[in-house]
Parts: sequence; C-alpha cells; structure tokens
Amino acid sequence: MELAIILIFVIGYLAITLEHNLKIDKLIPALVMMAICWALIALGIEGFSQWFDSANHSLLDNFGGLALEEKTHLMEETLLHHLGKTAEILVFLLGAMTIVEIIDYFDGFSTIKGYIKTSSKKKILWIFGFLAFFLSAIIDNLTATIVLVSILQKIILDRNVRIWYAGLIIIAANAGGAWSPIGDVTTTMLWIGKKVTTGHLFVYLFIPSLLCMLVPFFIASFLPAFKGNIEKLEENIDKPASKYSSIMLYLGLGGIVSVPIFKTLTHLPPYVGMMLALGVVATFAEIYSNRKFALSFDTHEDSDHQGHHSPVHHSLSKIEMPSILFFLGILMAVAALESLGILFGFASSLQENMPMLGTELHHEGVSDIVVLLLGVGSAVIDNVPLVAASLGMFSEPIDNELWHFIAYSAGTGGSMLIIGSAAGVVAMGMEKIDFFWYLKKIAWLAAVGFLVGAAAFMFTRTLF
Repeated sequence: MELAIILIFVIGYLAITLEHNLKIDKLIPALVMMAICWALIALGIEGFSQWFDSANHSLLDNFGGLALEEKTHLMEETLLHHLGKTAEILVFLLGAMTIVEIIDYFDGFSTIKGYIKTSSKKKILWIFGFLAFFLSAIIDNLTATIVLVSILQKIILDRNVRIWYAGLIIIAANAGGAWSPIGDVTTTMLWIGKKVTTGHLFVYLFIPSLLCMLVPFFIASFLPAFKGNIEKLEENIDKPASKYSSIMLYLGLGGIVSVPIFKTLTHLPPYVGMMLALGVVATFAEIYSNRKFALSFDTHEDSDHQGHHSPVHHSLSKIEMPSILFFLGILMAVAALESLGILFGFASSLQENMPMLGTELHHEGVSDIVVLLLGVGSAVIDNVPLVAASLGMFSEPIDNELWHFIAYSAGTGGSMLIIGSAAGVVAMGMEKIDFFWYLKKIAWLAAVGFLVGAAAFMFTRTLF
C-alpha cells in the first residue's frame, strides 16, 4: 500500500510540473493526489507497521501492535493536526491577499509610479530592482512582480526592452522574499511551522539575499539591453484613481508588516495578527469608499446594504483561490507521506549515503549539499512541496542554520528557470516571455546570484 501511495504522489507531482504541457491547472492533480493518498491510508491503516508523530518528530513505538480502532483514531487525530497547520498558512495567505487587493481597489500601487522620474535604462533597472527586493519582503514576491510588471507596462512601451526588466524583477522579487517571513510562501511555511523566527531570518539571510539580487543586477547593468534611455511618455504615468491611494498603500503595507511584531508580542499564530490587520484596513476601506459598512453579500435591490459595492467584498472576490486550493492539496498530500514515516526514512538514508560522494565535509556539510540540490530542484519543480517535505524530513530545532539555508535556497533557486517560481510564472503570463529566451538570457544571471548568495550564507553563518 505504501508503494501505491508513493506512486500516486509521483504521478500527481509530475502532473503539477507539466501543467503547461497538459493544459490542466496544477490545483486539480494536487487535490486529487491529496484525497487518494489519504483514502489509501484509511483503507490500509491496519496493515501499516509504522506511524510518524509530527508533534515529537519521531516514529511511534509499537504502532504495528495497536488495535484497528486505535490506529484509526490516531490517523484521524493526525489528519486533523495537519489540516490545522495547513489552515494556519491558508488563512494567513487569505488575509494578506485581501489586504493587497484592497490596496489595489484604491489604486494604491500607482503611488509607486511617482518614484520613477528618469529615462535612463540603467537607473530604471536599479529602481525596479530595489523596489522588487523590498516590496516583495512586505507583500510577497508574487504580488510584487504583478505590481511592478504592471507599472513597467505603463512606462516602457517596447516589449522587447520590457521583458529584460521583467526577467531581472523575477530575480529581485525572489531574493527579497527569502529574508522576510511574509515574503514567500515557503518562508511563511517555515515561520508558521516554528522553524525560523523573524529576527534570525533577517540576520542570517538579508546579506545573502541582497547579494543574490545585487550581483545579477550589477552584471546586467553592463549588458547592451540596459544602455541608453527609454522613450518615456508623461501620459503613460497615470494619476491615482482615488485620493486615498497613498493612505491605503501605506496603511495596507503597515498592516502586513505589523504581523510579525504582533506575533512576537502575543506569541499567537501569525494568522491572528493578519486577521487583525485585515480588520483595521477593511474598516478604513469601508469608510473611505463612502459605502455602508458591510462584509456580507446581498444583491437584492431592496436590501439595506449591497455587499458587492463594498471594497472588501470586491477584494475578496478577486483573491487567487486556485492557489489557495493548490496549497491545500500539496501540503496535505505531503503530510500523508510524512505520517507514514516515508519522508523521515528518506531523510535518514539521504544523510547516511551523502558522505559516499567522497567529499570531506564538516558535520553540517552533508546538509549543505542536500539544501543546494533542493534550491536547484525548486527551479525545475514547485518549491512548496519541496519545503513541505523538508519540514517532515529534518528534526533540527528552531532557528537552526539548516532552516535558514532551506529558506534561502527554496526562495531564490526558483529564479534559475522562469517556471521555477510563482513570480516567474506570472511574469511569463503577463509578458508572454518565452521559456528558452529566459533560459538563454536571464537564467545564468540568476544562477550566479544564487551561488554568490549561498557562498555568502555559508560564510556569514559562522559569525552568528
């Protein structure tokens, strides 16, 4: 039965990786894979000889000797435990996505356009690089990419020039998301999973992530694509559609940034702070929109309020629900493998066999090779299941350097292929960037940045 579950997971994983070829959204194989894996566990629970205790990160003693009722009860408790942990991540993401959509409702991101007052290609490259790096740390790398590529489309009319900027924005956004607990889904998973803390994440990863962005941008600034000036038309710099644009931008970003502070002060899960931030931002949104305060939805003409006129309801309707369902499917599918002890066993065999590479490494070196491979792997396949698997594979304590290295590798390694990160995929869709164009023009820059940042991490971790 274990082989059947692994086979279902592999087939589902391949379907996720090949979603562009199959023309099937990756959320579909993720949900099917999750449901079938847990169904097979339920049907074959009596025959399993081992079970993984996630709370204590160890295999349960004498699981094979338990009665069927006890095994079934344990499976239900484990399923509920993993659903709870997954729900923490999903509710957190829902809150963050809604705040971002509220900002967009008031055209808040148009405020950023006012920062760009030059026509020099090189200066614009650096402006967008730093905007992507720091903005992605606040509103996550996917949203930052969407915002900045949208602004690019207003400023640079020539698509052949614009795709160069889009390619570099992908690198900067992924680098910026790695050092912030709210900057990338995988980093958020590690943060909510109590593997890293905000302060240590910043201390360990800010310099490596910054170098991961700076080095490719420095090299790119000498390339022909960024020589000279662009033809910048003033009419393309639109004025904000709302007088509250700037207020809602700063209020929304401030709300998201306050979440790690709230967690530090209260020790409550991050989604609680995100719900508080959403509530505050939503209150101002309703007041500024001059609509009646309503989060409910009622389309009847005679009703006292009509929810679809509410900026909050409008923002909720624009949330990327396929992504939320994909995360649900993939995280719960990985949880199935973890519960059977498969990931724990794989990690143990990996650590035992790695020294056979013949390299004389210090005691952390084996993990370094594994994590670097994880970073390269995240460029080929989705980094979410890779990090989800690592949570079940390794038992190092909170803020161990291994978790920070995983956060860096999974976050920045995806830049090496345009399909390797959510930021890359969305930029690919917005600008119709060709896979092989990116592989030829941008991938090597991303690889150089990734390796420089990894080397910087290996050096700086010895200082802390």
